[in-house]
Amino acid sequence: MTFDLEYNSERTKMVIPEYGRHIQKLVDHCTKIEDREERNEMAKAIIEVMGNLQPHLRDVPDFKHKLWDQLFIISNYELDVDAPYKITPQGVLERKPEKLPYPKVSSKYRYYGHNMQTMIDIAINWEEGEMKDKLVRAIANHMKKCYLLWNKDNVTDEIIKNHLEDLSDQKLTINVDAESLMDAKKLTYVNTRTGNRKTKRKKIRK
Repeated sequence: MTFDLEYNSERTKMVIPEYGRHIQKLVDHCTKIEDREERNEMAKAIIEVMGNLQPHLRDVPDFKHKLWDQLFIISNYELDVDAPYKITPQGVLERKPEKLPYPKVSSKYRYYGHNMQTMIDIAINWEEGEMKDKLVRAIANHMKKCYLLWNKDNVTDEIIKNHLEDLSDQKLTINVDAESLMDAKKLTYVNTRTGNRKTKRKKIRK
């Protein structure tokens, strides 16, 4: 008795491998059925099997619609059946997305990050007053924290003040003489006891 071995390299390519070889064969067979009514019934049965293979996606909006789209994708859009949904055209799925411009931000204070510059730009446009002063001081404290994460050595408030003025084109400043920023130890404090605390368990007397 001889057996013909079938290698994966000799098989047809699976369009969506997540559904496996059997679904691919069922779809290929369905496309070859001549009777349209029988073809429609088999397509619905394949959809039910595909849904059972992806139970974690049942809560996804338009779950059934996605399955019908995938059915047509697996058949390379050769399947001619009456779908209950408008099938996404092949050209739309094959269309490549437009390239997103990579943000290029050049700064000599890179350790502060791009978000810090965004916060500073927003603070510049705020109306003068107590709220703006508090925002600027909060930004300065955050800058000090970022600086200490990059450089473990201590940093003076005067350095943060100069960097803030430089990044804001001299539009923002803080009065370090009147009120100093947060202490470096508080900004870099890590609670080492968190997660290491052992709870005592009472012995249960039998």
